[in-house]
Amino acid sequence: MKLDRVIPAKVEIHSLLPAAANTLIAVTDCPRLEAEVLLAHVLQKPRSYLYTHSLQEVLPDTIDAFDACVKRRLAHEPIAYIIGEKEFWSLPFMVTRDTLIPRQETETIVEAVLKLFPPNQSFSLADLGTGCGAIALAVLRERPHCSVTATDLSPQALKIAAQNAKRFGLHCSFLQGSWCNALPQTKFDVIVSNPPYIAASEWNIYEKGLSFEPYAALVSGHDGLEAITEICKTASNYLRPGGYLLIEHGYSQGPSLEKIFTAAGYHDMYVVCDFSENERVTGGHW
Repeated sequence: MKLDRVIPAKVEIHSLLPAAANTLIAVTDCPRLEAEVLLAHVLQKPRSYLYTHSLQEVLPDTIDAFDACVKRRLAHEPIAYIIGEKEFWSLPFMVTRDTLIPRQETETIVEAVLKLFPPNQSFSLADLGTGCGAIALAVLRERPHCSVTATDLSPQALKIAAQNAKRFGLHCSFLQGSWCNALPQTKFDVIVSNPPYIAASEWNIYEKGLSFEPYAALVSGHDGLEAITEICKTASNYLRPGGYLLIEHGYSQGPSLEKIFTAAGYHDMYVVCDFSENERVTGGHW
């Protein structure tokens, strides 16, 4: 699909952006920004290049590639999947449709871990359902003395996470399997997870915005609590005395999380809200 425009014999960078931005108004509140991100991706240059080289001629193959990216975005595909990258904790994480797109609210888990364990303190952490490795690698970046094990049921996701670890020069152990079942027979100081917590009965509410992301990483049973319940029941077998369990969940699930944590034997529970208060992290001692 070509953008609706007449392409002159010579096309310069600056002339591509207005039409693309006008087209993208249909799917985003930031059409100019997204047009720039997509064009910079196609050119394999930073966005600043679009301004410092605005008069540079663009080859036909590049125009075709840019049009293809705009078409994908018009189909509501997340821009992170189109460019294959999403920033999290100021790190450029590689993402594919085998992984969730890391979101800013999940940084709340990273912040909670950093408050529990000051710099230069050695500790061990397990990240369950790591996806692209966002939580595990962000913590490791800030606390290089810690030991991190990250698990995921998807071998494809683990491959991406391992590539991100190599990209950032970080050493992390990656294990394939379901939640705590993938962990070695050892004890951790803290276990963290951003598990699926959307209820199957509510999927129709979220489907339009999340349809490109892996369903199994988003939806967990009829009430959205299956994965969380399983993690809480089994994590204590892998925590040292006084160890912490931190789980991200939806803002309305707080009372349910308190009951699940209490039933599993955790105490000193606390809740941390993200910046928008749409997601929360519940933590507790074992």
